[in-house]
Amino acid sequence: MATITLKVTGMHCKSCEMLITDALEEAGVSSAKVDSKTGTAIIEFDEKKTKIEKIKKVIENEGYKVQ
Repeated sequence: MATITLKVTGMHCKSCEMLITDALEEAGVSSAKVDSKTGTAIIEFDEKKTKIEKIKKVIENEGYKVQ
């Protein structure tokens, strides 16, 4: 398992957090802690099943930017 912390811009509320969390969980990550106040997403995932690029793309497809 690997854990990454991504900077996510464009989040404003709990709904934003839930939207990203749900999308990440559907994409197969083990866990996601998304915080709109700090603008971060802490994501745990299996490197054999998914890649960081895919995780970033999932977040961007929901309308947010990953730095």
